[in-house]
Amino acid sequence: MPASGLQTPALHVVIRADAAPAIGTGHVMRCLTLADRLRALGAVVRFICRAHGGHLSDLIAARGFAVDLLPAPDAAFAAPGHAGWLGATQAQDAADTLALLSGQRPDWLIVDHYGIDETWQRLLRPAVGHILVIDDLADRVHDCDVLLDQNLAPAGAARYDGLVPAHCARLCGPRYALLRAEFAAARAALGERDGTVRRLFVFLGGADQHNDTGSVLAALAGMDNIETDVVIGGANPHHAALARQCAALPGVRLHRQVDNVAALMAQADLAIGAGGGAMWERCSVGLPTIALALAENQRPGCTALADIGGTLYLGESGPDNAARLAAALQVARTSPGLLRHMSATGLALVDGQGADRVARRLVAQGLADSLTLRRATMADCDDIHAWRNAEAIRRVSGDTRPVALEAHREWFAKVLTDTERVLLLGEIDGRAAGVLRYDRSGAQATVSVYLTPAYLGKGIGPALLAQGSAWVARHWPGVDTIEAVIRPDNLASSAAFASAGYRHEFDIYRQRIQA
Repeated sequence: MPASGLQTPALHVVIRADAAPAIGTGHVMRCLTLADRLRALGAVVRFICRAHGGHLSDLIAARGFAVDLLPAPDAAFAAPGHAGWLGATQAQDAADTLALLSGQRPDWLIVDHYGIDETWQRLLRPAVGHILVIDDLADRVHDCDVLLDQNLAPAGAARYDGLVPAHCARLCGPRYALLRAEFAAARAALGERDGTVRRLFVFLGGADQHNDTGSVLAALAGMDNIETDVVIGGANPHHAALARQCAALPGVRLHRQVDNVAALMAQADLAIGAGGGAMWERCSVGLPTIALALAENQRPGCTALADIGGTLYLGESGPDNAARLAAALQVARTSPGLLRHMSATGLALVDGQGADRVARRLVAQGLADSLTLRRATMADCDDIHAWRNAEAIRRVSGDTRPVALEAHREWFAKVLTDTERVLLLGEIDGRAAGVLRYDRSGAQATVSVYLTPAYLGKGIGPALLAQGSAWVARHWPGVDTIEAVIRPDNLASSAAFASAGYRHEFDIYRQRIQA
């Protein structure tokens, strides 16, 4: 029977990330965003976190994910810089993590922690299928299969030259920003921004250890005619004092641990915020921002965005925050053209689809790991006919007309006996996933490919083509070139061929192969 009614096997994912006052909440929050999208694609996701104060395990569990806590940080452990955030040596943390895995082998291990590098990753490598590292710093070596850095940097992916293995895929830039689905929805409903400041949005991070929110409120004390939404995390230690400050200011409302941040951003005309992940949230809804760097790692991203006119960056947070913010607010309120430019720059930079791109990449790799090829047999004839005639396949085929079953059967029988042609069936765990046909002419072969309806949109096209090329190299050693002719409007197929190493030359995709 056709595979359209079959379910693809679940992907198993483990995420290692921490939250704490010194670490902040951003690592866990962006991993939750990715976990939500992975779950929507059928993956089973589990978190492993160390029991720091403010570890957010209750929030993770409330979002419906399994979460295991490593022991609380060792009070005697001390290490310089970000290494101290781990609360244990990398060897100890790796051993603790392996103990929680209990011999289970996840398809993906996602690591989002500045205190972890190749030392830890190599200890976990034998116990997992693949490793994704989420990083912002480009300051240490990683042993990973995919590197995700969602930040804007002049050097782009080249920042990681020499820091990741040669085979590692680098997903770099705000195109891959891990934003919750609510931001794409808010963007779709966004009205035009005219550069007038009527409503202000303030958010300085979930932890806000040094009470930078208080500095912003001090700057607002002399402002009038601005409705203001102030958002803080549930674990903000300054909540009571901030509540009193907000109550004393007209038009200022305090929101604690809310789930409608995207809507609040979309309603605002200007923001005061920090660097980091929230910067890309604001960009996705075109919200002009006065930005402060609250940590060293936020400086490069803020600077890069300011350099292209995407934010008004005031530098690092300091004791003169209130005065600088008050002056910047005055500039922003009298510069509608500047605000419109910042809005347009942000919208062009971040489309809100990054989490979906990353999740689909992981799911596709998991499926590709199980992909095998075999020659088609006469028993596959009617199934292949059904897949070829599916509307989604015909729509992008060279010939969009349905093929009659009897004509197909006659053609199929001839192909199976033709030494210059081969039909290959791609299977995932025994389920049909795609069909490849190669036609040989001397040293050249032409490929035709389509996926079965059950696997459309799952990103396995490049892997199917790569395995097909390997088959040709093994079985047709005289062939050194494979070509494909693709309809110009078939963007998905074009992207798959490009990812599989084919070069676009005029109206043909061509790949050189070696035996």
